[in-house]
Amino acid sequence: MDYNQLFEQIKKKKSFLCVGLDTDITKIPSFLLKEEDPIFEFNKRIIDATAQYTIAYKPNIAFYEAHGVSGWKSLEKTINYINLIHEDIFVIADAKRGDIGNTSKMYARAYFEQFDCDAVTVAPYMGADSVVPFLDFKNRWVILLALTSNQSSQDFQLLNIDGSGQNLFETVLEKSKSWGTKENLMYVVGATQAEYLKKIRKIVPDNFLLVPGVGAQGGSLLEVAEYGMNDSCGLLVNSSRGIIYASSTADFDKMASQKAKELQVEMAVALSKKGII
Repeated sequence: MDYNQLFEQIKKKKSFLCVGLDTDITKIPSFLLKEEDPIFEFNKRIIDATAQYTIAYKPNIAFYEAHGVSGWKSLEKTINYINLIHEDIFVIADAKRGDIGNTSKMYARAYFEQFDCDAVTVAPYMGADSVVPFLDFKNRWVILLALTSNQSSQDFQLLNIDGSGQNLFETVLEKSKSWGTKENLMYVVGATQAEYLKKIRKIVPDNFLLVPGVGAQGGSLLEVAEYGMNDSCGLLVNSSRGIIYASSTADFDKMASQKAKELQVEMAVALSKKGII
């Protein structure tokens, strides 16, 4: 999916919602455990219940890797299902990969060729040659970690590295923006770090930002939209636990749909305010 196709879906659905499929088998409704593949069955019902409000799904790879071969099969079935039944939806492998060039190339092949994902999250710590192999794939995206929503992000990301007042995450943005374009390079910016969005938009005004942290982590959708939205929206705002674990009853999917719709309604207001829809 290219930049324009992604923007068209945002306008069509009046949404920039990404649903995180952080599927923990200890948290899904217990009645699903009798299914042959409980993880896939849970994902399938979440996907069908939320697809009309959703631009992207983001399986967190760790929740599948933890189950070994069976987890990889659940992941593959989930991605195949999205691509077959909801082909207009963007699929992000939240894998946070990044290694020397030849290894990164193999990671890229895994997620772009084998799993047919649209995007993969990548850690920038090893520099350009660990990221560029992912950018060699047409109509695929790198989503580079820039400023994350976890409590310890300040350990490194907010360091003032040269006495100029510039934080390390700003250096990451400056260095990396020439590696790709707005057509294939996004950035992760946590919703709990919304006060930095003005700085970020000065450096990367046109790139899409993947923004986790809305909902269970306490990030503000309104603040993210106010400071992070550009003329093409430029945002994919992720909610995971707040949607997929909204209920553990037999109607868990209906509750997930309700939570997704609530966010979509807020997003439609923000898009309208910006003049996008």
